[in-house]
Amino acid sequence: MRVLVVEDNLDLAGSIVTSIEQMQHAVDTIDNGVQAEQMLRSEPYDLVVLDLNLPGQDGLQVLKNIRQQGIELPVLILTARADTDSRVKGLDLGADDYLTKPFHLAELDARVRALLRRHMATSSPIIRLGELNFDTSSKQAWHNNEELDLTKRERGVLEILIANRNKVLSKRQIVDHLFSFHQDVSESAVEIYVHRLRKKLSIPNIAIKTVRGLGYSLAVD
Repeated sequence: MRVLVVEDNLDLAGSIVTSIEQMQHAVDTIDNGVQAEQMLRSEPYDLVVLDLNLPGQDGLQVLKNIRQQGIELPVLILTARADTDSRVKGLDLGADDYLTKPFHLAELDARVRALLRRHMATSSPIIRLGELNFDTSSKQAWHNNEELDLTKRERGVLEILIANRNKVLSKRQIVDHLFSFHQDVSESAVEIYVHRLRKKLSIPNIAIKTVRGLGYSLAVD
């Protein structure tokens, strides 16, 4: 999954990025509200961690604008504003959750996991598809109680395909959801990850199908 962190405190932003990367997600960061809105309009993020006090444009305006534009990704607000009115306004504008500064990174991690699960339309960290079980927290997969030996990238591809099961994703879409701006990865790398993943996913009623000219789909019968 790919996360955008919008925070103008560079030390805090660095700590948040490190923490989310340790959860095996790709992370981009920006410190300006105007640029954040531009990125959210142009890039396919799965979650945004959004500070309210930003230069250029405050977080509430960013939130209002992206919701008006139909961008429905989960939004976790970070705020130093302890008053109830600010929190209520953020939630009314379409935020999914909020954290008041200062906070523990462990709590941030838990809220990120919960919001990404909601984004994947599941209330449990374990997604069960027939005989395949996938843990969205550890990124581990099992078949008949036996853990599949997957690399980090293979787990990432599998998670994206599971989140979009029975939908066709292009190689570019998979790259965009798996890697941040500073990671230079070609679309041909996706072909390698999918090829290896297919060999390890020998599970009845589950298959990674190639849709010629379009991309890949995780078909679940």
